[in-house]
Amino acid sequence: MSRPFELDPLFRSITTLSGVGSRNGKLLEHLINGPKVLDLLWHKPVDFIDRRFSPKISEAPDGRIVTMQVTVDKHIPNARKGLPYRVQCSDNTGTITLAFFHANKGWIEKQLPTKTDVIISGRIEYYQGKPQMVHPDAIGTLEERTTIETVEPIYPLTQGITNRTVRKALQNGLGFINKLPEWIEPTYKTRNKWPDWDKAVKMLHNPSDEQALDPNHPVRARLAYDELLSNQLTLALVRHQQRKINGRAFNTHGELREKIINALPFKLTDAQKHALSEIDNDMSKDSRMLRLLQGDVGSGKTVVACLAMTSVIENGAQAAIMAPTEILARQHAKSLKPWLEAAGIRFVILTGREKGKTRELLLQQIRNGTAQFIIGTHAIFQKSVKFNDLGIAVIDEQHRFGVQQRLQLSSKGHGTDVLVMTATPIPRTLTLTAYGDMEVSKIDKKPPGLKPIDTRLIPSSKIENMIEGLKRQITKNARIYWVCPLVEESEKLNLSSVEERYDILKHFFDKKDEKSRIGIIHGRMKPLEKDEVMEKFSNGDLDILVATTVIEVGVNIPEATIMVIEHAEHFGLSQLHQLRGRVGRGADKSYCFLLYATPLGETAKARLSIIRETEDGFLIAEKDLSLRGSGDILGVRQSGMAEFKLADLSAHSDLLTAAYDDTKLIIKRDPELKTSRGQALKTLLYLFERDQAFQNLRSG
Repeated sequence: MSRPFELDPLFRSITTLSGVGSRNGKLLEHLINGPKVLDLLWHKPVDFIDRRFSPKISEAPDGRIVTMQVTVDKHIPNARKGLPYRVQCSDNTGTITLAFFHANKGWIEKQLPTKTDVIISGRIEYYQGKPQMVHPDAIGTLEERTTIETVEPIYPLTQGITNRTVRKALQNGLGFINKLPEWIEPTYKTRNKWPDWDKAVKMLHNPSDEQALDPNHPVRARLAYDELLSNQLTLALVRHQQRKINGRAFNTHGELREKIINALPFKLTDAQKHALSEIDNDMSKDSRMLRLLQGDVGSGKTVVACLAMTSVIENGAQAAIMAPTEILARQHAKSLKPWLEAAGIRFVILTGREKGKTRELLLQQIRNGTAQFIIGTHAIFQKSVKFNDLGIAVIDEQHRFGVQQRLQLSSKGHGTDVLVMTATPIPRTLTLTAYGDMEVSKIDKKPPGLKPIDTRLIPSSKIENMIEGLKRQITKNARIYWVCPLVEESEKLNLSSVEERYDILKHFFDKKDEKSRIGIIHGRMKPLEKDEVMEKFSNGDLDILVATTVIEVGVNIPEATIMVIEHAEHFGLSQLHQLRGRVGRGADKSYCFLLYATPLGETAKARLSIIRETEDGFLIAEKDLSLRGSGDILGVRQSGMAEFKLADLSAHSDLLTAAYDDTKLIIKRDPELKTSRGQALKTLLYLFERDQAFQNLRSG
């Protein structure tokens, strides 16, 4: 099925709209995040101006926006530079002055010819007791009164684009809308008193009052539901199709697992055992596993993944684990090595660093099956990497990878099981939108014996006192992470850079004639340089590691007991929680110092208070969603996360649940979307550009 004909106009370029040329077309495209008429229609108004109040001049109140009919009496050009050009107008109750600064005389004369009646709209200001209007928002003929005397929506703008340009383009774009078949279940639509799709889009851009801006207004709720339904249906179709691909049943309780469990220096927690039994249950069936393993920082996900992977190796297949960075891949290798060796499992590590003959040898071992357990970065995605028989693919820190990459990795073998891990606790709503194609397991308890992290808020003005305290801690062999938001100093943002902080700390801590015990690490360094610094910090050759958030995920150095985060008010809650999770991994008491600049805004204050009060990552993630909305919950916009233009998950979580439930019914009754509602749902998927769903339908 190709895209329905009635949607074609919406996929035209915005430059086909009158008033949008190539110059402002580029600016507009940047603003609305896309080149199409459809992208413009999804650009929601954030406020409105009511121009329906139309008093006589003598009754016009100070400060109100008014629309009135006046006669142009005379023009009073500016006597000297810096003074406004004035136009005197009147009605039968009094006079009003229109004032224009730096305006074009010819343009004003053309807009306001003397002895004519015109419509003006703008804010009334009283100057020396007399009414005036500085730069009227609108000037028009009497025939244009109905288009001026309305409620005008106000849109988010960018430099070079006015509200008038956006409005004009949008009013034009609304003419491209056709009536579409209804995809929402009729009873649910009636119960919510929702308008039809075409009416909803037109009403979105013509708000009549303040209620129209409420996310739960019938118009906004309807459009949010459409977007959420398209998201859930896409994931459900992917999942349904993936389920139809035969996996294979693995025997999950073999000798290799026992050997590893016996080699562990700790006992598995009940939460770990429960997650492992859910994974075992999936792997023992002959349908493919697609499972997300969520666990808070330090909860022990890697052990669970390793034990699942040994089941595959026991059955003669290969297992691969992919980490988002080289540092993490090498860390996995380091922590898994003693366990794998105890079980006699042959493992290799493959990252972008392995070159030439070494790489060729590794590829050969993966190809012929000599390598049973493969640890790597996204390098193992590449076409040149051929597995002998890949039974399970484990993806660490899933939020760095999208649905497409999950499918790509699982296609490396026949019916490969996929286990995805994340240490970023994700609220249920986001779990549904990003991982609706997967089952979910949680490790919600940390291993016993870990001490709580003492979290303290410190204003930046007291930084030197804190540094004195750190000096005392270093004499007791403490190791310190110091995180800054930027790599180098920025003129625009008054935030600390890693390089600047590194120089300052050397002045405080380095002693004469002694080797510096302060290291620096950031994303712009080469992988080898980063590894070298991490190695020194891990071995105790460095006391302080000044870093960007490159150390946020997964870095495990139990001897590091102090985390300092500068400008903590600029980080999201989940990100602060991740950074704090780098300490508190050993037996010693750990501290996290959150440095903040004053004065603090209300949201920042709430965020820092939550981080101080709790270490429960799942609770923190829910609070983060309600404080910040769904757009940036994972610290940075991640490729695996759905970005919504019409839905706001903090306001529409109930609609998401409804869309999820509806989708389950659709897949049960009409998985090929062949009924009349199924055909309408296909239109919905095309409308939201969910082409992935169609690839899955076709491949079925």
